[in-house]
Amino acid sequence: MAFYCWFWFMECFLRVVGKLTVQLIYKLSSVYLPINFILQSIPKLAFPGGVLVGCSPGFMNVPKIKGTHNAMKSGMLAAESIFDKLSNENLTSETAGIYCDDYEDRIKSSWIWKELYSVRNIRPSFHSPLGVLGTMMYTGLFYFIGRGKEPWTLKHKHKDSETLKPASQCTPIEYPKPDGEISFDLLSSVALSGTNHEGNQPAHLTLMNDDVPVERNLAVYDGPEQRFCPAGVYEYVPVEEGDGMRLQINAQNCVHCKTCDIKDPSQNINWVVPEAGGGPAYSGM
Repeated sequence: MAFYCWFWFMECFLRVVGKLTVQLIYKLSSVYLPINFILQSIPKLAFPGGVLVGCSPGFMNVPKIKGTHNAMKSGMLAAESIFDKLSNENLTSETAGIYCDDYEDRIKSSWIWKELYSVRNIRPSFHSPLGVLGTMMYTGLFYFIGRGKEPWTLKHKHKDSETLKPASQCTPIEYPKPDGEISFDLLSSVALSGTNHEGNQPAHLTLMNDDVPVERNLAVYDGPEQRFCPAGVYEYVPVEEGDGMRLQINAQNCVHCKTCDIKDPSQNINWVVPEAGGGPAYSGM
């Protein structure tokens, strides 16, 4: 009886853990990971009236795929910097918004900068001719052994939106259909995120040129918006009259990952901040 109860408990435990793992994988995949580009791409962390904190500057440790601790620490340092400014009775500001110029110095003198500096070259090392193998060799030699103390900093050679290959150079991938137990269809996964936007708010996803999606993205790249968006926001549908296709934007599904803004090969999608309170809720987290 004891063994039976133990096996029953383990079965329930594995089911719960498995479900949580699948949900977590979806939630991670639904966000464009803000990888550590701080030393390669971001010139300043503070500006008049605001600072870059949390995930937005890219405080993620690439080999560990972990950045929550850095995001939280940056918020703490920002709060200290803002508090010191506001509590200064002799404060004078040359700009309309208060400029917390010491926030970046606080970041650089904290363990955030030390940790990110040690892994600064790992992601750019993917651009070597050896690809992932080259990255593994570089990481093993310069990070795990040298702890990132190499005297150089690698650069990114191009934008992410410039890396997409034309459809004619690629072979379509046939993915197995979701089984409803381990893998799930896209819209069911979007429903788990609790995403919602008020219907009467201004559109936060617009196109700079309505002709570009069909004439370039669909014609050359076979409509990549349909694949790189994890929430089914973009889909090509037949036009109402005549022959041809058009791009339909289902902004209600948007989980605010900004992948479209980053990956669109035409840089034709204009992603702006939607109305406050909208977007994914992730109530199960």
